Amino acid sequence: MARIESRVRDLVGSDADMRAAVDTVLERADDGEVAWADVRDELTSGQWGRLIEKGILVDGDEGFRLADAAATRAGLEDDGSSSGSSGSSVSIDTGGSSWSKYDKGAAVVTVGLFLGYSVSEVRNLIGGAMDLALGPVAEMLPFYAVVMVIALATGLYSTLLQANLMDMEKMGKYQERMKDIQQRQKDAKERGDDAALEKIQEEQMEAMGDQMGMFKEQFRPMVWIMFLTIPAFLWMYWAIGVGGNAQPHIQVESLVLPLKGTVEWTEGVLGPMQAWIVWYFLCSMGFTQIIRKALNIDMSPSAS
Repeated sequence: MARIESRVRDLVGSDADMRAAVDTVLERADDGEVAWADVRDELTSGQWGRLIEKGILVDGDEGFRLADAAATRAGLEDDGSSSGSSGSSVSIDTGGSSWSKYDKGAAVVTVGLFLGYSVSEVRNLIGGAMDLALGPVAEMLPFYAVVMVIALATGLYSTLLQANLMDMEKMGKYQERMKDIQQRQKDAKERGDDAALEKIQEEQMEAMGDQMGMFKEQFRPMVWIMFLTIPAFLWMYWAIGVGGNAQPHIQVESLVLPLKGTVEWTEGVLGPMQAWIVWYFLCSMGFTQIIRKALNIDMSPSAS
């Protein structure tokens, strides 16, 4: 835990005697557990209290235990400045964040696909092409079921793309580094250590590049998701006749929505949002959660 390591560095940096105190606790901890009676001949009650206050020692089965023995040792081995201004212990390799030529190509095509929302010629071209695949489905199923099929497909490949193109471990490290900096900054403020604060603020400015790295990690799968999803959206635009002077290309029945009752597909039901897009998002959110549970895919960043 980078936070424990940071706290040990700060304690040792602000009070040289704390190094011996932490060493003693590490030495006498039996399977990670240590009691006041084990160390009172070497530690003062104030030093013992500071270890508990900082969370380095936490409640154990019979007394107290080290929250993270490895991180505590790492904090003692750090050779940074005694004022807690040493750099973050979380190292991040950002070399893998660069986009491939395929990612960049997909981004360029995606930008072009956006024209379909405002240019009827592009929308008709893409809608007609997509109808080769989706038209037979629309002939077999009612339109609300066709939208459910599209939502299921987009939910499946969106989940798989995010799981395979986003480095969740790296994302977790980005977050862990920022938390580490914030914790050291808080501890330095509590000590009134202006020199440490100045150096930590400089490191914080340098770490702003991590924010760009996080953005790149998050946006890369979004490019591919939009690359695959926008044509399906344009087909729905084309099929039900969304847009000024647009004509529907398939026959659709009215839709029954919760709390709204019977509505037409192009009718606004949630502010400017029309019924078809609301129905799609409801289906997509539900299917995405089911897919993630079924495939046991966790999209939470983790540094472990």
